[in-house]
Amino acid sequence: MDLVFEKKFSAALSITSNAIIIILKFVAGFLSGSISIISEAIHSLSDVLASILTFFAVMRSSEPADKAHPFGHGKYEDMSGFIEGGLIIFAALYIIFEAVKKLFYGNVAEINSTLGIYVMLFSVFANYLVSSYLFYVAKKSESVSLYADAQHLRTDIYSSFGVMLGLVLIKITGLAVLDPIIAMLVAFFILKTGFSISKETLNNLLDGTLPEEDLEQIKNIITNFKNRGVLEYKNLKTRRVGAEKDIEITLIFPEDMTILECHKICDEIEDLIDEKLGKTDVLIHPEPYCDREKCIKRA
Repeated sequence: MDLVFEKKFSAALSITSNAIIIILKFVAGFLSGSISIISEAIHSLSDVLASILTFFAVMRSSEPADKAHPFGHGKYEDMSGFIEGGLIIFAALYIIFEAVKKLFYGNVAEINSTLGIYVMLFSVFANYLVSSYLFYVAKKSESVSLYADAQHLRTDIYSSFGVMLGLVLIKITGLAVLDPIIAMLVAFFILKTGFSISKETLNNLLDGTLPEEDLEQIKNIITNFKNRGVLEYKNLKTRRVGAEKDIEITLIFPEDMTILECHKICDEIEDLIDEKLGKTDVLIHPEPYCDREKCIKRA
């Protein structure tokens, strides 16, 4: 299956599954009177909005570079992931607000938990299948937005499972006060995930450097070429743009090496970096070594 088509299909699948789940949760929440189920419905609503954003981002980021965007459209994926993180945070804060309001200022009435248990169970299985597929496609395509969407759905699995267990406890004990407490616990878990996604994607949007393990691999590759003439490196710059990793390096070669020899070594280094890191755009600038006295004389 074509990778671009598979990315679009997975994003569309996420939208469809979320739309079905959100309707079921809202219906179950209002019929049962459970704030924890309604909170889950709000969480799923943010999932739908995030999935739509992901679909848009995947469509745009798949477009080739053009005159207006000579470096491509990869940033759309990072932007989508950042907005998704914000939606998760907003949903969590709203759930906390509603739970606190019901716990301290409302009446915690008896709720009918049976319908909610079945809906939560369906949500857990459906989101597990869809998120697993999204993780698979995201890893294969190195898609930031699909990964964020999959992570979003994975939090929905944990939160839905937590709500389901809470509803089972309410059914057994009859303590309806557990309902808003469970909603708050779920919200704090969601909040943590939202901040994590926002932090990672914001780093990409601001052209933050690649992770330390990627930098170490680049440095090790360069070090292995010292016996081939690479004297040192400088001005190592890295960033991530969507699924692609941009890398710039200046390599210092002996002044008596030919351009052809330097070019061949640069090509080998570029190929090795791409092999180790995957989907890279490496730009290497070779410079001749020149000690201070020689450079002053030539000037």
